[in-house]
Amino acid sequence: MSKVIDAIKFGLLPPDEIRRLSVVEIGTSDTYDEDGAPIAGGLMDQRLGTLEPRQRCRTCGNIAINCPGHFGHIELAVPVVHVEFAKQIYKVLSATCRGCGSILLDEETKERLQEQRRVDIEMFGKVSDETSAEIMKQAKKYKRHKECPYCGMVQTVVKFNKPTSFMEIEKEEFFDEDIEAEEDVTRRLTPNMIREWFERIPDDDLEMLDYNPHVARPEWMVLQVMPVPPVDVRPSIILESGIRAEDDLTHKLVDIIRINQRLRENIDAGAPTLIIEDLSELLQYHVTTYFNNEVSGIPPARHRSGRTLKSLAQRLKGKEGRFRGNLSGKRVDYSARTVISPDPNLDINQVGVPVHIATKLTVPEVVTDRNIEEIKKLVLNGPYKHPGALYVIRPDQKRIRLEFVQDRTLIAEGIEPGFVIERHLKDGDIALFNRQPSLHRMSIMAHKVKVLPYKTFRMHLTVCPPYNADFDGDEMNLHIPQSKEAQTEARMLMQVQDQILSPRYGAPIIGAGKDYISGAYLLTRRETMLKADEVGKLLSYIGYEGELPQPTVTDPEPLWSGKCIFSLFLPKDFSFVSRANICMHCAECKYEACEHEAYVMIQNGELKTGIIDKNSIGAERPDTIFHRVIKDYGTDAGHDFLNGVSRLINGFLTLTGFTYSYDELDLEEKEVKDISKVMRGMEKNVSKLTEEYENGVLERL
Repeated sequence: MSKVIDAIKFGLLPPDEIRRLSVVEIGTSDTYDEDGAPIAGGLMDQRLGTLEPRQRCRTCGNIAINCPGHFGHIELAVPVVHVEFAKQIYKVLSATCRGCGSILLDEETKERLQEQRRVDIEMFGKVSDETSAEIMKQAKKYKRHKECPYCGMVQTVVKFNKPTSFMEIEKEEFFDEDIEAEEDVTRRLTPNMIREWFERIPDDDLEMLDYNPHVARPEWMVLQVMPVPPVDVRPSIILESGIRAEDDLTHKLVDIIRINQRLRENIDAGAPTLIIEDLSELLQYHVTTYFNNEVSGIPPARHRSGRTLKSLAQRLKGKEGRFRGNLSGKRVDYSARTVISPDPNLDINQVGVPVHIATKLTVPEVVTDRNIEEIKKLVLNGPYKHPGALYVIRPDQKRIRLEFVQDRTLIAEGIEPGFVIERHLKDGDIALFNRQPSLHRMSIMAHKVKVLPYKTFRMHLTVCPPYNADFDGDEMNLHIPQSKEAQTEARMLMQVQDQILSPRYGAPIIGAGKDYISGAYLLTRRETMLKADEVGKLLSYIGYEGELPQPTVTDPEPLWSGKCIFSLFLPKDFSFVSRANICMHCAECKYEACEHEAYVMIQNGELKTGIIDKNSIGAERPDTIFHRVIKDYGTDAGHDFLNGVSRLINGFLTLTGFTYSYDELDLEEKEVKDISKVMRGMEKNVSKLTEEYENGVLERL
């Protein structure tokens, strides 16, 4: 019979529940005796669990690897405020009567707000934030009246002094916090007084304050008994010198137990109130810093060396905490991380992987009759020569680590179908490429591996937008799928060409940018004509294997226009019309006859007129040529188009050059004169102010 979890409810642990969960009351601050054995009733009591591999727990009887650990408890001599609930305590104190504990609302207001809560629950399944805020506002407002509407007791203002101190201020004549201090009667609310106050609050009124009285009564926020975590939560270590070093939590628990014992002894001995109060505040300090050692307003607890102790809150929060550091940010096998750099010669769905990484990351390969000879060569190459292998796994699951095999020939000869080897990455393997933060689906995509020299991951520049990557020191992660199923899923669903259309705006998220736009503009201008040898170099550079088109001009020599070469990468039946960015928005559009070449027209795969720019092939733009190719011909055609065009433009810029001179950066003579004029005026004003200062006549600001 299967069981399904419908919901999870969080609540506060009541004192009785803490005692029931506990296997031992911790009564001594000592941990080990002279022989090094844990002391019974101490913080390392063997009933709390075990740290030794072969030792059995005295509670469950399991060894360390199977023992979940067991809680103990400390009975506190006086109640203590839980620092993480201090704001909630203040909220309840501000809204309830100090005498009867009732919420400070008159009957009419209370009924109205209860009805609003009921409506919220029916409509939304919970009480709205607006209703909760209104209840608190009305309760605080009523507290400014003199008397409780139910018991008639005169009310007081509660002041919260962070982190855990509460003061009660009673006004003599008018109940207003603005009255002068000498008219006030101020006294401290001790944790014991707060607990007794909360115990008087009726369950119905707690529900009005958004508390479920069955799982979270407010008096449980004031601790009478403290849970002691199991030893495996705070393990001790043995240093090289043989000295046992305890965990930071254990150090804090030792402080709590010592002060708690002193406080109990002084109470039993009838010590003066001042001593009891000082020890109570010291106990409050140690309990506070046990839960959170970064609370503002109190000094942090430190080790003897001066190092700040790491408390419970510091274990959980922050980049190195349990959530971000261990749960959300786990370290995984078969992954690599390094700096990224651009490589325009790669395919858009390729990733350049350094040889050093390719020899460390492995892919399992099953030996068959077809690949056995290739596998033997990999085994002979071993772990250090690429392509090679790191492990041989026999059918009986025994692993042979080739790093420690002196004669790999014997291993290679013994390989048979059914063996598995863990080989180096090679060209064509599938890998998942990721840049953090992973904000959308395209933050992790599948690329084909291309093993290259040097130390950085290489990627095509057009693939930067989905990763939000640039090359100023960004690092990216590589993950290698291990099973055939995972590899197939990555190839079928996650490759770059399958992620081109963004789900955010339906347009291609990748496309040409920067130099590619400049190159496309220069290539497709009317003036750009290429000679036969230039066309040959360009097409061979990009690996074009189709037929050479007819020259645009034959006299006096054959010349090919840039538009003609660009058209080689368009589908043969593709037609398209748009306007380039250079469009001047003339009163009357001349279409194909536009003198600015702003009217882009493609007929049957041939660019007839217009200049190709960002409007035609740019990234993150709808209704571009690239977008239409993907929609009409599929993602593979879009991949081939972008690959071909980007290589064409890259080759064209390499062939013809694209740069600027110093003169283009220099200011013209008029601008230089204007700047000099402004500078002279400023120098004149500074000289005048300096002279006035020296003569003692400078006016004060």
